[in-house]
Amino acid sequence: MNKLLAITVLIAFLALGAESFRVPRQAEEEEKGTIATVVDSLKSYYDQSVDTASSYVESIKGYKLEEKAKTLYDETVRAVSTYAGIFNDQVYHILYPQDSS
Repeated sequence: MNKLLAITVLIAFLALGAESFRVPRQAEEEEKGTIATVVDSLKSYYDQSVDTASSYVESIKGYKLEEKAKTLYDETVRAVSTYAGIFNDQVYHILYPQDSS
Protein backbone atom coordinates (compact mmCIF):
# COMPACT_ATOMS: atom_id res chain seq x y z
CA MET A 1 0.00 0.00 0.00
CA ASN A 2 2.88 2.35 0.79
CA LYS A 3 4.44 1.64 -2.60
CA LEU A 4 1.16 2.38 -4.33
CA LEU A 5 0.85 5.69 -2.47
CA ALA A 6 4.45 6.58 -3.31
CA ILE A 7 3.89 5.76 -6.98
CA THR A 8 0.74 7.87 -7.07
CA VAL A 9 2.51 10.83 -5.52
CA LEU A 10 5.50 10.47 -7.84
CA ILE A 11 3.33 10.20 -10.94
CA ALA A 12 1.30 13.24 -9.88
CA PHE A 13 4.49 15.18 -9.19
CA LEU A 14 6.00 14.17 -12.51
CA ALA A 15 2.83 14.91 -14.46
CA LEU A 16 2.46 18.37 -12.94
CA GLY A 17 6.13 19.25 -13.16
CA ALA A 18 6.93 17.83 -16.59
CA GLU A 19 5.74 20.83 -18.58
CA SER A 20 7.25 23.42 -16.27
CA PHE A 21 10.65 21.72 -16.18
CA ARG A 22 11.74 22.90 -19.63
CA VAL A 23 14.72 25.21 -19.38
CA PRO A 24 15.97 27.23 -22.34
CA ARG A 25 19.33 26.07 -23.62
CA GLN A 26 22.25 28.32 -22.94
CA ALA A 27 25.75 28.27 -24.32
CA GLU A 28 27.87 25.95 -22.20
CA GLU A 29 30.85 27.48 -20.52
CA GLU A 30 33.82 25.72 -18.97
CA GLU A 31 32.91 26.93 -15.52
CA LYS A 32 29.39 26.20 -14.42
CA GLY A 33 27.52 28.89 -12.62
CA THR A 34 25.19 28.51 -9.69
CA ILE A 35 22.10 28.20 -11.90
CA ALA A 36 23.70 25.52 -14.06
CA THR A 37 24.69 23.55 -10.96
CA VAL A 38 21.15 23.79 -9.57
CA VAL A 39 19.64 22.77 -12.91
CA ASP A 40 22.00 19.80 -13.17
CA SER A 41 21.14 18.63 -9.67
CA LEU A 42 17.41 19.03 -10.40
CA LYS A 43 17.79 17.01 -13.59
CA SER A 44 19.58 14.24 -11.70
CA TYR A 45 16.85 14.20 -8.99
CA TYR A 46 14.21 14.09 -11.72
CA ASP A 47 15.93 11.20 -13.51
CA GLN A 48 16.35 9.33 -10.24
CA SER A 49 12.67 9.79 -9.34
CA VAL A 50 11.60 8.57 -12.80
CA ASP A 51 13.80 5.49 -12.41
CA THR A 52 12.40 4.82 -8.93
CA ALA A 53 8.81 5.19 -10.14
CA SER A 54 9.52 2.86 -13.05
CA SER A 55 10.96 0.23 -10.73
CA TYR A 56 7.88 0.52 -8.47
CA VAL A 57 5.58 0.10 -11.47
CA GLU A 58 7.49 -2.99 -12.55
CA SER A 59 7.31 -4.46 -9.04
CA ILE A 60 3.54 -3.83 -8.93
CA LYS A 61 3.11 -5.60 -12.27
CA GLY A 62 4.86 -8.56 -10.65
CA TYR A 63 2.11 -8.85 -8.04
CA LYS A 64 -0.44 -9.71 -10.78
CA LEU A 65 -3.05 -7.39 -9.26
CA GLU A 66 -5.25 -7.46 -12.35
CA GLU A 67 -5.73 -11.22 -12.09
CA LYS A 68 -6.44 -11.00 -8.37
CA ALA A 69 -8.98 -8.20 -8.90
CA LYS A 70 -10.74 -10.18 -11.65
CA THR A 71 -10.89 -13.29 -9.44
CA LEU A 72 -12.25 -11.25 -6.53
CA TYR A 73 -14.87 -9.69 -8.80
CA ASP A 74 -15.98 -13.07 -10.14
CA GLU A 75 -16.28 -14.56 -6.65
CA THR A 76 -18.24 -11.53 -5.43
CA VAL A 77 -20.65 -11.68 -8.38
CA ARG A 78 -21.20 -15.39 -7.77
CA ALA A 79 -21.92 -14.86 -4.05
CA VAL A 80 -24.24 -11.90 -4.64
CA SER A 81 -26.12 -13.84 -7.33
CA THR A 82 -26.63 -16.75 -4.92
CA TYR A 83 -27.92 -14.53 -2.12
CA ALA A 84 -30.12 -12.55 -4.53
CA GLY A 85 -31.70 -15.81 -5.70
CA ILE A 86 -32.36 -16.87 -2.10
CA PHE A 87 -33.87 -13.47 -1.30
CA ASN A 88 -36.03 -13.61 -4.43
CA ASP A 89 -37.30 -17.07 -3.44
CA GLN A 90 -38.13 -15.89 0.09
CA VAL A 91 -40.06 -12.85 -1.17
CA TYR A 92 -41.97 -15.02 -3.63
CA HIS A 93 -43.04 -17.43 -0.88
CA ILE A 94 -44.06 -14.54 1.37
CA LEU A 95 -46.22 -12.99 -1.35
CA TYR A 96 -47.62 -16.28 -2.69
CA PRO A 97 -47.87 -18.72 0.21
CA GLN A 98 -48.63 -22.33 -0.66
CA ASP A 99 -51.50 -24.02 1.10
CA SER A 100 -50.57 -27.40 2.52
CA SER A 101 -54.19 -28.65 2.61
